[in-house]
Amino acid sequence: MASIQSLAADILGRIDEGRTLTEALDAAFRRAGDLSPSNRGALQDIAYGSVRHLAELKFWLRKLVPRPLPEPAIERLLLVALYQLAHTRAAPYAVVDNAVREAEKLARGKFKSLVNGVLRNFQRQQSELAAAAARDAEAASNHPRWWVDRLKAAYPNDWQSVIAASNAHPPMTLRVNRRHDNAAGYIASLAEQGIVAEALDDSAVLLAKPCNVRELPGFAEGKVSVQDWGAQQAARRLDLADGQRVLDACAAPGGKTGHILESADVSLTALDVDAARLERVSDNLSRIGLSADVRQGDAAKPETWWDGVPFDRILADVPCSASGVVRRHPDIKWLRRPGDFAELARQQAAMLDALWPLLASGGKMLYATCSIFPEENRKQLDAFLVRHPDATCSGDEQLLPCDRHDGFYYALLEKH
Repeated sequence: MASIQSLAADILGRIDEGRTLTEALDAAFRRAGDLSPSNRGALQDIAYGSVRHLAELKFWLRKLVPRPLPEPAIERLLLVALYQLAHTRAAPYAVVDNAVREAEKLARGKFKSLVNGVLRNFQRQQSELAAAAARDAEAASNHPRWWVDRLKAAYPNDWQSVIAASNAHPPMTLRVNRRHDNAAGYIASLAEQGIVAEALDDSAVLLAKPCNVRELPGFAEGKVSVQDWGAQQAARRLDLADGQRVLDACAAPGGKTGHILESADVSLTALDVDAARLERVSDNLSRIGLSADVRQGDAAKPETWWDGVPFDRILADVPCSASGVVRRHPDIKWLRRPGDFAELARQQAAMLDALWPLLASGGKMLYATCSIFPEENRKQLDAFLVRHPDATCSGDEQLLPCDRHDGFYYALLEKH
């Protein structure tokens, strides 16, 4: 546990430097070397949990130690230990003892007694500290205050449920490859393995509790994929048909790409600007046994990759704040800044304007984000329709995160 505590504390430090949780966790795994599978899982759980509850943990720490310590590494160690004491089943004496041992290795051990005292005080005062945190907007929501304010403005009746969903553990949803089976048939296969699940539609399956993909029957053979139900709406809304020429404009990591190919026999171009991430697209397509023209290129600069032949369908799954998938990536809420949205909106508008001429007359483009903020969604759509009088919107929908899906926005645009 001691090494896991220090690794988790180091992850918090890397996030403070602007690294993503995924990057920081990968770096921790490399640093640790040969962690056992159970310890890797424990480190991931502690790292994600600490980041998910970061505002609450920092609130408690300042109540216990009013002034920031001169050693940030000690503060991060305390945050991790507080998370373990409050939110895990780890034995409290072991958490405290190991934190003290770790503190002894830092700053020549001069904060060893402080760490012991702080954690002992937390154990004695936990109920009072929890009540105080519940009265603080940021600590209670575990989101930045500006984020909560924006949610309140956008969703005055739903912001609390959005916060609750964003702080919860994400559901594990599967997409059954309809070329092989349907939801009902696959649920029967899961039942044979003792895995409980329910159908959300004819190809979406929600597991009662997450499991390793190696436990899923037919996963290696491409009979099923892991994909959030909200993300599965993209291919469904594209109005796909056999023989169409389709562009997936920001394809990586390839979940929506695979779903498009499973849905209809189309000629698909899977485009992404990141060559490394495109490898994941190819890997995913290889697993499900389907193919596309996987191509590196910037969707905002089609002159560098487009062959001049119009597309019947375009999926414009544009870069965004990812505010709808915070429960899967809790670092997002701490890494984002209020000023980010203007630049994101500019990028989104540029991409939409660049892709629109590639769409055939009568064709359809689906604008998609995993954001819940109107600046990236409805406001972006309204501005696009003003700029392009040859476009009509046949429907748009904001999906807010809930117990069945993450947060997504979709708007289907038709060219006339």
